[in-house]
Amino acid sequence: MSKKKSNSGLRFQPAGGNRTPQVPVGKKQRLDIERLAGDGRGIAFLDGRTWFVSGALAGEAVEARVLNARGKVVEARLERLLQASPERREAPCRHYARCGGCNLQHLPHEAQLALKQRTLAEQLQRVAGVQPEEWAAPLSGPEFGYRRRARVAVRWDVKARQLEVGFRAEASQDIIAIDDCAVLVQPLQSILRHLPTVLRSLSKPQALGHVELFSGTAEAVLVRHVAPLPAEDLAKLQAFCEQANAQLWLQGEDEPAPVDPAAQLGFALAPWQLELAWRPGDFVQVNAQVNTAMIEQALGWLAPQADERVLDLFCGLGNFALPLARKAREVVAVEGVQAMVDRAAANARNNNVHNARFFQADLSQPLAGTGWAAEGFSAVLLDPPRDGAFEVVQGIARLQAKRLVYVSCNPATLARDAQVLVGQGYRLKRAGILDMFPQTAHVEAMALFEAG
Repeated sequence: MSKKKSNSGLRFQPAGGNRTPQVPVGKKQRLDIERLAGDGRGIAFLDGRTWFVSGALAGEAVEARVLNARGKVVEARLERLLQASPERREAPCRHYARCGGCNLQHLPHEAQLALKQRTLAEQLQRVAGVQPEEWAAPLSGPEFGYRRRARVAVRWDVKARQLEVGFRAEASQDIIAIDDCAVLVQPLQSILRHLPTVLRSLSKPQALGHVELFSGTAEAVLVRHVAPLPAEDLAKLQAFCEQANAQLWLQGEDEPAPVDPAAQLGFALAPWQLELAWRPGDFVQVNAQVNTAMIEQALGWLAPQADERVLDLFCGLGNFALPLARKAREVVAVEGVQAMVDRAAANARNNNVHNARFFQADLSQPLAGTGWAAEGFSAVLLDPPRDGAFEVVQGIARLQAKRLVYVSCNPATLARDAQVLVGQGYRLKRAGILDMFPQTAHVEAMALFEAG
């Protein structure tokens, strides 16, 4: 039965009286920074609000400019340094103040590693209530010159009638004009230096979407376009790539494709005499040196034996599966996207790896009922995306694996899934960070779980 509307005319006030006025965007505020958040921003407390200040360090007094405010949380950016931390260093990159890519350059590398280690430990303790029996030393490579893949933003400014080329600004869609980037591998730095000039020389720059750069067994430039490229523009891009000794790839509405159909692109895993083919759009770890060290550590922790059957979940192109196959009797590798399964299988064939089998499965669902899981496994390796592997780990004990290595790009979902694994009788034997993205707060980690 519907209730009759009241005609009393009474107006009810929210509990607690008047609402606290919101902090306006652009406001400057003096703050004392108490500690660092897991994402590298400084944390301050003022008037019942928590302030997150990018570019600030613990112990500093700063003037910050408000970027965004909601409820009791204010996001801000360092505007002026009033009292510096003794840890602070001069950012090596001249674009640091505006580019949104590397947000920790003001922090020495060792301190960056310590922050990432602390972030992982706090997540494991807070979410799962566990700490590893042993902490592994951070896996790390060069601070700069490590990134073998980059996306360059491109936008036609209608009013100014000019092409903007560079990287996105922090907390903005603005494009910062950049023709040098210290975190790129050297061959890509050279390409980026000359890229804006050739793009601005095109007769129809409005047709450009964005540009991606790749470095592996060859260098490649992928041009995404929203309209057909005129023949003269295509010729300019080809000439540029030939001079740079790089492949030219194009992508319109279809999949990326090389202009030269014979072009081959891949990356090497030298310790295992492997070369994996990949295409623009495929997932690949951007840090080649740390990727190799990560695989070596995963194989060392998992310790596959010559008579064992090993499961690799979220296998991608076979980055872990093919090195595992060099050690184990059999590797079963599973991925959610059929195209990636096909490419991984082709990589196995092309490297004469015959003891790895590849399957497609929806890994957001439990593994029960899959034929390849029926025989069980001695060991399992998982390398899930940021969402983690919550559904997969729910019944993973049924696979009877004694050892499980979990490679994570998100400590929060690793901690959540660790709680599930511990609940099934696994012990968190070892854990450590992987410094895949120096100069950023992005944390990758590896954890070893053992049954019993």
